[in-house]
Amino acid sequence: MKKFLMAATMLSAGVLMAGSAWADIQIATAGPMTGQYASFGAQMRAGAEQAVADINAAGGVNGEQLVLTVGDDACDPKQAVAIANQMVSKGVVFMAGHFCSGSSIPASKVYEEEGIIQISPASTNPKLTDEGGPNVYRVCGRDDQQGLVAGALLANEFKGKKIAILHDKTAYGKGLADETKKAYEAAGGKASMYEAYTAGEKDYTALVSKMKQAAIDVAYVGGYHTEAGLIVRQMRDQGMKTQLVSGDALVSAEYWSITGKTGEGTLFSFSPDPRKNPMAASQVKTFMDKGIDPEGYVLYTYAAIQAWAQAATTAKSTDLEPVMKALNSGKFQTVLGELGFDAKGDVKLPGYVWYEWKNGKYDYR
Repeated sequence: MKKFLMAATMLSAGVLMAGSAWADIQIATAGPMTGQYASFGAQMRAGAEQAVADINAAGGVNGEQLVLTVGDDACDPKQAVAIANQMVSKGVVFMAGHFCSGSSIPASKVYEEEGIIQISPASTNPKLTDEGGPNVYRVCGRDDQQGLVAGALLANEFKGKKIAILHDKTAYGKGLADETKKAYEAAGGKASMYEAYTAGEKDYTALVSKMKQAAIDVAYVGGYHTEAGLIVRQMRDQGMKTQLVSGDALVSAEYWSITGKTGEGTLFSFSPDPRKNPMAASQVKTFMDKGIDPEGYVLYTYAAIQAWAQAATTAKSTDLEPVMKALNSGKFQTVLGELGFDAKGDVKLPGYVWYEWKNGKYDYR
């Protein structure tokens, strides 16, 4: 596998340097730093910057300091591939990214070819690790795990109700909706509607009207918080009391900014809240002291960098093969708790639990 090294920093569209000097070890994070999902990019950036600062303050990795490059893929597959190639040109040895599965999957082909470790904090589509190279890992769960939890909820708590399963056509949204539908049907349920919508639109009146006409009791949304927020708001505008249920992409304060009181009672699945993990207490305080709520994927990005740094320390190298060996066999002390990876590169951590939006905040149901 090829690796490219440069003696000087290359700045180009979509790549931002977090730090001004060329340091010993180049690493990166990439996600939607701009666009409709930029709140998640901000989470990733905050987690990555703090992880790098803390690791460097403790002596770095094998005595060398880290420098972080932040890439903006806007959750666009083509832009993600371009960002991945830019990271290769910069000599990056590790990518803590991407966010959207639709970005992580195509970008992973570049990282595999070029010998770069990739640990996604957030991409849940099974294809990422099922079909990705041996260099691909994630510290979040999978849609087939999350879909089992969602399907069970729909079957057990909403038995006999009319269920609509919606998705935004993305690798993440459709993947999650399909896994939920499969699990729901396996439990004996049958969706009254299965519909796609287009991400990025502002008016979902036609979809909402169709659900109203079908007397839908529960709408399961496979998609992101921006569209889910608009859908629930427009349901309430039409007088619908339909319960909204969704997945981990609702783990952003921006959801309530979109919905206001109409988001009250929304249910969504996410992994156990790392902010409440005792192993994250000092980091949570650091973030809060800076005015940053380490919600969502802040600590997941932090943990991805922790795991890689500990593996590189064990390997006494940042080269691909020894770091992979360490990742495949090791246990890592992170803000998510002690974690390891299975043969596919999926994390061994507790699965999904349910959260509910109440009074502008989400918490365990």
